[in-house]
Amino acid sequence: MNKENELKTFAELRYERPDFEALKDFYGKLNERLKNAKSFEEVDACIKEDEAYSSHISTMMTIVEIRHTVDTSDRFYEREDEYIHQSYPEAMPYMQAFNETLLRSPFRKAIDEKYGAHFLRSVQLGVDSFCEKNVPLMQEESELTNRYQRLTAACKIPFQGEERNLYGILKYFSDPDRAVRREAAKKYEEFFEKNDKEMGKIFDRLVKLRHQMGVNMGFENYIPLGYMQQGRMDYDESMVAAFREQVKTHLVPFCEKLYKAQAKRIGVDKIKFYDEELVFPEGNAVPVGDRAYLVEQARKMYRDMSKETGEFIDFMIEHELMDLDNKPNKAATGYMTALNDYKAPFVYSCFNGTTGDVDVLTHEMGHAFAGYAAMRTQPLQATWSEPTDIAEIHSMTMEQFAYPYAELFFGDQADKYRFQHLQQAITFVPFGVAVDEFQHIVYQNPDMTPDERTNAWRELEKKYMPWREYDESSAFFNRGGWWYHKLHIFHYPFYYINYTLTTMGAMEFKKKQAEDKQACWRDYMTLCRLGGSLGYIDTLKAANLALPFEEGAVQKATSYALQILEKELGQI
Repeated sequence: MNKENELKTFAELRYERPDFEALKDFYGKLNERLKNAKSFEEVDACIKEDEAYSSHISTMMTIVEIRHTVDTSDRFYEREDEYIHQSYPEAMPYMQAFNETLLRSPFRKAIDEKYGAHFLRSVQLGVDSFCEKNVPLMQEESELTNRYQRLTAACKIPFQGEERNLYGILKYFSDPDRAVRREAAKKYEEFFEKNDKEMGKIFDRLVKLRHQMGVNMGFENYIPLGYMQQGRMDYDESMVAAFREQVKTHLVPFCEKLYKAQAKRIGVDKIKFYDEELVFPEGNAVPVGDRAYLVEQARKMYRDMSKETGEFIDFMIEHELMDLDNKPNKAATGYMTALNDYKAPFVYSCFNGTTGDVDVLTHEMGHAFAGYAAMRTQPLQATWSEPTDIAEIHSMTMEQFAYPYAELFFGDQADKYRFQHLQQAITFVPFGVAVDEFQHIVYQNPDMTPDERTNAWRELEKKYMPWREYDESSAFFNRGGWWYHKLHIFHYPFYYINYTLTTMGAMEFKKKQAEDKQACWRDYMTLCRLGGSLGYIDTLKAANLALPFEEGAVQKATSYALQILEKELGQI
């Protein structure tokens, strides 16, 4: 399984098409051996063979994912992506049969003793969230999400004498010239309005497919299955709803205050949606160098931060495990993924000359560092990855840990960056919970029309983002079309709340760092090394973090950050 020492660069990795017919045969035979195992040693040998085999399949699938998103016009990897997403669901019953046998093993106690009780809990969740009836629905789901991704990746917007994609146009939402911001927003809106019917049809079909998946599992709708697919075992919808209410009560009024101060600062009567990104009238802090320069500054930062992060960044750069330049036909997204055979994280983005470029080198690299650490600590590949409600703590905390190094990336604009980034970290939370409530509404009401969905989104903007205002000419966004740009809504149902839950953890770490830097780093390394070896609540406890659902948790977690912002408002 571990080919870490064979890794040269990502570009040199050889792709072999996964043979899913061979996979079915492999798991059929392995399952029989597991059924007939007479000792824990025999069971353990089966677990390790499963790990090695699934690791290679996963690695090949990840190579395809990366190369397909880097160039969505590459027909070879487009076909390979289609082949995998059609074939893999058909192979899942064979893998699940192995897992079901594992769960019935008379050696469960010995498995728990060696690998921890959460390993089999996770296996059980995977079994409970799958049924063969859903295989063709999963295949169609993949086709639809690919259609959305191709549509957005192929975007070509003529602006200021050049053709720009979605990432390229977003850069101008923070231009100091309001006319430029307004024009960029208009062009951005026109793309989504032009594709309104197509995107509406794609999402409508996705909702109905997912609803049927939930029904096939015996649920009233898709929501319980969506929670299971996110790896949630320790909390439910009512707890998430209570968290959203805390955000509405505690953070929304403070965000309104921030935007009122921003309007005065940048010289406008009222913030419009295309003004929200411009924090300073002369322009936001922008990185002082190109991609190569910024990566080198990231190397300096991580080497100084700790021995562990220094080793990590050298590994990432030496093996060229990043694709960061914005290019035509490159999918408009950013992510960290993993090449399991090589214990290697991979970071993907589309740099556009804004603070977002540095955020990639902290946020996505935070994910990558956590993966790197867990891969070298946890004995099972199955426990390398944690559910996303934990994973985003790693990344959002690393953004905060980077504040002392802002001068490396922003020079004399470092203080501006620290303020605008912290403000945006807080003002993001209401948007994040709006996305979550939107998805609950949509999947509770699968027969809503596309127009009803956009209307529902607009009402949620008024609830959680009362400052949000569009121009009268922005007819599409005014009626609720803004959500169309958020890839997670199409691709990853019920993921988005994780960014808001984990913001609480990141803000706790921010305060810890100010109070006791060494203890803070110990807790952070504990979090990273645990991977997915514990459940959500136990992982938070191990890292000395609070549960964000408890009454008053939002106020407590964000109090330190809000004090900083309040103080800065008085000085700007």
